[in-house]
Amino acid sequence: MISIFAANQFSMTHLEIIQHYYDCFNRQDWQGMLDDLHPDVRHDINQGETQVGIEAYRSFLQHMDECYRETLEDMVFMADPTGNRFACEFTVKGVYKKTDGNLPPAHGQTYTLPAGAFLEMRDGKIYRVTTYYNLPDWIKMVSA
Repeated sequence: MISIFAANQFSMTHLEIIQHYYDCFNRQDWQGMLDDLHPDVRHDINQGETQVGIEAYRSFLQHMDECYRETLEDMVFMADPTGNRFACEFTVKGVYKKTDGNLPPAHGQTYTLPAGAFLEMRDGKIYRVTTYYNLPDWIKMVSA
């Protein structure tokens, strides 16, 4: 019985870190997000490459901040029994501020998009962030 209680406490601590990470996202507290990440964080970008490390993540956040203003709503957090892997489902509400690469031109379009992420903890920090959303749907929203 004690080991189950300890596992649940461990899981709650990790869940609180993940919730803090997303709270920082909604406050645009990029340093707060980075502080929650493992130094060797693995970031699987939606329909893109996998980047490794805090500096790569920092660059990603800077780029996203230039091109988008987003908040996450309707967040639902789920954890596996070990308390080391999590999923988060949410709705992204955003404004497309600056054209991002070869994506459609930006002119302040707004969008609402369902999305989700998978996260893994290691050494008390977020070690992996894998984010998924439907890019073709987003392109339709900002192209209209």
